[in-house]
Amino acid sequence: MMNNPLLTKSTLPFGAPEFDKIENQHYMPAFKKAIEEGKAEVDTIVNNPETPTFKNTIEALEYAGSTLNRISHIFYNLLEADTNDEMQNIAEELAPLTTEFSMYVSLNEALFQRIKYVYEQRNNLSLNQEESRLLEKTYESFARNGANLSPEDKEIYSKYVEELSLLSLQFGKNVLAATNAFSLNITEESELAGLPDYVKEQAAEAAKDKGLEGWLFNLTAPSYGPFMKFSERRDLREKMYRQYNTRAFGGETDNSETIKRIAELRIKVAKLLGYKNYAEYKTERRMVKNPDAVGEFLERLLKPALPKALQEVSDLNTYAKNHGFNEEQIMPWDFSYYAEKLRIEKYDLSDELLKPYFQLENCINAIFDLAHRLYGLTFNELNDIPVYHKDVKVYDVRDNNGSHLALFYADFFPRESKRGGAWMTEFRGQRIYETIEERPLISIVTNFTKPTADTPSLITHDEFTTLLHEFGHALHGIITKGTYESMTGTSVDHDFVELPSQIMENWAYEPEYLNTFAKHYETNETIPNELIEKIVNSKNYLSAYYHIRQLQFGILDMAWHSLTEIFEEDSLTFEKKVLSSTNVLPSIPECIISTAFSHIFAGGYCAGYYSYKWAEVLAADGYSLFKEKGIFNKEVAASFRELLTKGDSIDPAVLYRNFRGHDPEPEALLKDLKIIN
Repeated sequence: MMNNPLLTKSTLPFGAPEFDKIENQHYMPAFKKAIEEGKAEVDTIVNNPETPTFKNTIEALEYAGSTLNRISHIFYNLLEADTNDEMQNIAEELAPLTTEFSMYVSLNEALFQRIKYVYEQRNNLSLNQEESRLLEKTYESFARNGANLSPEDKEIYSKYVEELSLLSLQFGKNVLAATNAFSLNITEESELAGLPDYVKEQAAEAAKDKGLEGWLFNLTAPSYGPFMKFSERRDLREKMYRQYNTRAFGGETDNSETIKRIAELRIKVAKLLGYKNYAEYKTERRMVKNPDAVGEFLERLLKPALPKALQEVSDLNTYAKNHGFNEEQIMPWDFSYYAEKLRIEKYDLSDELLKPYFQLENCINAIFDLAHRLYGLTFNELNDIPVYHKDVKVYDVRDNNGSHLALFYADFFPRESKRGGAWMTEFRGQRIYETIEERPLISIVTNFTKPTADTPSLITHDEFTTLLHEFGHALHGIITKGTYESMTGTSVDHDFVELPSQIMENWAYEPEYLNTFAKHYETNETIPNELIEKIVNSKNYLSAYYHIRQLQFGILDMAWHSLTEIFEEDSLTFEKKVLSSTNVLPSIPECIISTAFSHIFAGGYCAGYYSYKWAEVLAADGYSLFKEKGIFNKEVAASFRELLTKGDSIDPAVLYRNFRGHDPEPEALLKDLKIIN
């Protein structure tokens, strides 16, 4: 036990995790020991003979379970970014143990009575703002997690939560397995018609890695996206589309009953806690406050956009027919293909034209430079800090006064052990413990095109926008400054957490910024102004269509979580019914979103997917201040930094008003997307 690297204090600079020493065999003993330690810390609070105070109860609880928290950050992040069968089995074995610990805390009657005692004295305690908010959030968290239930109901609640935890893991495991299960191995060069060289190179490399002849395509974003956009083989596009959109639906990895059971258990949990449905329970503590407000918000964004999206699809249909398409209606597997063709014709712009100017290394330096110009931060790569995979890079982040702010880990390329998509996370949050400040360990994970033997990693403009997005989350984690980890960095309301990321995306369209770094990887020529102009002009190409697509995800999520009882029909029928009035392309009978909708069934976005659009509104409204005062304006940046620093120590609505001077307006987004004037 003594030499378990998860249980000993890291000797590395900044307390970085000792990834070079951690092995799968270390996880289970470390978790068991940390759970034991966490329970002992809770028992110490409960058995304290002194009258409950903020310090001996609320603050002591905030710091209890720190070892478990640290180990969990490492294990669950690696489970997403570099998993294997053994880790997935460990996760399943762990689920009942970690759930039991969380119930040991949240359903602990004696502990809750101490919290309640302090909470009822709150007006006489002379607490500062941060302490008051921690007290309020601690009390609410217990009340919202079953502390007021009867002993019998607490037992039922525990069972529901444990089953939910296991089902959520099973869901994620099925999606990853289903994504990895399919690949398209092409051996005839004629079947590559339409695909640009970079796509073919990547596919040839993928085939070589698997010991296969020819070219290999799969369902990960860097492979699937370009194939759908460029392949002239309609039959193969359809095949890829159907495989992608039936992931984890049917067969060994089927999630269709899993999601019904998850939804059913969430209804039961909500009702047990005194709510009508899970959406009511979840939204109560968010900026929007209730499901009706979410519905109204989505409707306000949907109504003016739907006719425009239908018109965009109709125009694309006409274009396709004028260019050799001889069916009545373009299908979903035709959309990206013709959309790209029309975009090239309309704006004389393509990924292939732009990618040479977006070499990944230059893009990374450019986002570091942006953070320096706005906030005075500097990033220095460290080569002596161990990483969990050879592709990962680590940087020491310093503030404008030279002080250390964070370690920043970046993991850019796809692999079978990594789930799809892009995300920001942390291996350790920021806090002050016993007067010593611990700075955070922040990470971003993406799935960008790998370099090949002949070409460096070149990313699309969309991928560069994704990089800015995740880096916005990272800045939220890096800049934060507070006392309590549960309220620093990105530990904020879900409908607020996307603001820092989405506001950053705007710089991807700023000529003044792009021409500082976008240089051709072969000639070193700066991106021509006319290309930048085309990027800006094409920003809102098919914007209503993509806007509706995002709204559909939000609507589907709210439908699953607004149920008051589980439906009789199957998941596919339920989804089709929910989305029927918002479809702008033909709906394919056997295709489904829900069975691979990880955000809401395996992530933290259940009854919260709308928050992407909510944050887009905040970002459109907030960025207009940068546009007005200058995109590198120091005063606006300082004011926004203040918002980033505060974490959840202040109500997000107040934080936003302090920055912008008024409440957000949905119309700001519709104007930004050119859906309304």
